[in-house]
Amino acid sequence: MAHDTPLPARVIAVANQKGGVGKTTTAINLGTALAGAGQRVLVIDLDPQGNASTGLGVAPNQRGRSTYDVLCNDVALTDAIVPTTVARLLLAPASVDLSGADMEMSSDPNRTRRLRAVLREDAPLLAEFDFVLIDCPPSLSLLTVNAMAAADSVLVPLQCEFFALEGLSQLLGTVKRVQGGLNRALKIHGIVLTMYDRRNRLSAQVEADVRETLGSVVYDTVIPRNVRLSEAPSHAMPALVYDRGCAGSRAYLRLADELLSRDATMLAA
Repeated sequence: MAHDTPLPARVIAVANQKGGVGKTTTAINLGTALAGAGQRVLVIDLDPQGNASTGLGVAPNQRGRSTYDVLCNDVALTDAIVPTTVARLLLAPASVDLSGADMEMSSDPNRTRRLRAVLREDAPLLAEFDFVLIDCPPSLSLLTVNAMAAADSVLVPLQCEFFALEGLSQLLGTVKRVQGGLNRALKIHGIVLTMYDRRNRLSAQVEADVRETLGSVVYDTVIPRNVRLSEAPSHAMPALVYDRGCAGSRAYLRLADELLSRDATMLAA
């Protein structure tokens, strides 16, 4: 089937059902770092809050077509994509209309595969990109399932907090269900520890627990809790543009290098 042919770009869903874990920050800054490394990147914003779109400098009044239109109004992905201020990084923006997409798609028997179908229909467009990063909403909703069904792999930002592993098990359960039917080829690309505070003993304990439990699936790179990372979205730019030298930006540059290395290994396997 044409819809099941491999895509030319590597598609990674950035997902965690818990909000406030650095998911959108990771999608924005990882995308920027990959673009800075010479990769051609498309960020697909599937979060109704549209924070990835805002954080990449695309205001609501600049979003003529959105991912809502792509999923629910048969608009081609090509027609929704807009440029960002970052070279080699383009965006398919979100709109608040996405908040009703789950309900609108609920009666469609192919509701879990809509994004997958869209990406395969636009395979020639995706040949222009090396990576597609899908910023998922902070829930295990139909939108998140669509992202996982369409993706090659899932990247999970995991906040260094007490209940980190508990929430992760729920997400990994959803990944297994998607692997069981919708997308058998789906892999876990990696788990990224975020908001790490070296002054806080809890962060070190959470890191030790996560690495002991999950082993090599956890990235070596850890994203620190960093004021500049938090400030950058209010200036409508990635931290790597706002302050390339801050600790958070440097961490995302390392993460991009590690992701490229890991991705090459996964492709060779």
